[in-house]
Amino acid sequence: MKFKTVMILKAIICLGFGPVLLFFPGPLLKLLGAAFCAGAAFTAREYGAALTGNLLLTWFARNAEPSKVRQAIALYLCVYDAIALVVTLRFVLSGTLNQLAWAIVAIYLFFAVAFAFFISPKTKAA
Repeated sequence: MKFKTVMILKAIICLGFGPVLLFFPGPLLKLLGAAFCAGAAFTAREYGAALTGNLLLTWFARNAEPSKVRQAIALYLCVYDAIALVVTLRFVLSGTLNQLAWAIVAIYLFFAVAFAFFISPKTKAA
C-alpha cells in the first residue's frame, strides 16, 4: 500500500472521530459502553484534539516524498497507533468497552502495522 493511501485513510478516520469527540463525546462513549462523566468528557475532548492534530498531519503530509521527515512522521504515527492499540485492547478485555470497540482495536492494529512499514529507509513504496 502506498504512503499517500495510508495517510488519506488515517485522515478520514481522524475526521470521523476527532470532531465527534471534541464536540459530542457523550453519545460516542455511550455507544461504546463507557460511563460518561465530567472526567470522561475532558479526556474524550483532549483525545478529540489529538485526533484533529493527526488529521492535519496526515492530510498535509500525505504527499511527502521518501525522506527522514517522512520516516519521522511514520514513526510517530506507528508509535501513536501502537500505544492506542494496547490501551484500547486493555479496556475491551476488561469489559470497560463493549464489543463494538473491537473495531477500534482493528483500526489501530491496521495503522500501527501500515506505518511500521514506512519507518525503514529501505521502503520503496511511495
